[in-house]
Amino acid sequence: MSFKFENLRIWHISMDFGEDLYNLSKTFPKDEVFNLTSQLRRASDSIALNISEGSILQSAPEYKKFLSYSIRSLAEVVTCLHKAKRRKYIDENQFQTKYKQAYNLMNMMVSFRSKIK
Repeated sequence: MSFKFENLRIWHISMDFGEDLYNLSKTFPKDEVFNLTSQLRRASDSIALNISEGSILQSAPEYKKFLSYSIRSLAEVVTCLHKAKRRKYIDENQFQTKYKQAYNLMNMMVSFRSKIK
């Protein structure tokens, strides 16, 4: 027995991505806890949360809407990563690694959303 979203590759990848970003944010300065740290954590968690919420008892247009929310949250994450790099909380290598993961996840979500009828 499982929920529909638990069988989705994009959900699993977004879950892992969110955990990676949570752990990365632990290295941010304490004075960012209510600012960039919190925003990055909430946005990264929102990706998987919206994928799962949209998959349950939703019409195709509603499901697409929730997937769009996930994609928007991913854009927020990317902006947070840019901010973290500019503030020197992460180095170029960390930024590039997470940026590539975000880009790949976005492409998967856009492709998945386009297949929903």
